[in-house]
Amino acid sequence: MTITEGTEPEPAARKTSNLRPLIFLGLLVAIVILVKVFNLQQHLEKERLRQAIAAYGAWGPFIYLIIWTLAPPLFLPGLPITLAGGILFGPFWGVVYTICGATAGATLAFLVARYLARDWVEARIAGTKIEALDQKVAEHGWKVVAFTRLIPIFPFFLLNYAFGLTRISLAAYVTASFIFMLPVTIVFVYFSSNILDVFQGRVSKEFLIGAVLVALVSLVPWIYKKYKAKKGESPDLPDI
Repeated sequence: MTITEGTEPEPAARKTSNLRPLIFLGLLVAIVILVKVFNLQQHLEKERLRQAIAAYGAWGPFIYLIIWTLAPPLFLPGLPITLAGGILFGPFWGVVYTICGATAGATLAFLVARYLARDWVEARIAGTKIEALDQKVAEHGWKVVAFTRLIPIFPFFLLNYAFGLTRISLAAYVTASFIFMLPVTIVFVYFSSNILDVFQGRVSKEFLIGAVLVALVSLVPWIYKKYKAKKGESPDLPDI
């Protein structure tokens, strides 16, 4: 894997990344309005939904895990799947199934890049800052995985493929991914596990706590970029 300096992100892409929290909030408000307009509240009661899923036994979690496992290699958006985990399985099992599925999906993309599609992945990351990943992994190992999971400044799905081109071991990659994706997973699943209360006209304490946590997590990449800019540094992979 060739190591180059990389190019700065396109301004439009950077602007879109900064607007993601507002986009997410706007979509949530739009969904609430649509539910009210079409009177769908009775179909979105969380206990009823969870009982319906539970009636399928092990098939419910199994299908959810399969969807999450295939999502990263296929570049499917992970946030809706994560939110569905909290809604359908609740805060505890939602976290368990989501972190296991997300880790399995990240691992599958890693293995595809390492053994099946190396040239394709190299072409996708050429000329980007992700291209410097191999050098950083050589210097810092699993700490680079930890950093990119805690502060998601690079696209999640492309990053999974990129790690497959580095010299990190599969065990270190899987372990670090599982542990350091867990905090964000807990936040979003906890939030979504209480989100249906809003559709019933209730703004619960748990929902408000989850909303605050989501806002804080969403601001982490922005705060990191501002911090690096203040120091006159590029928001690149750091010297850990």
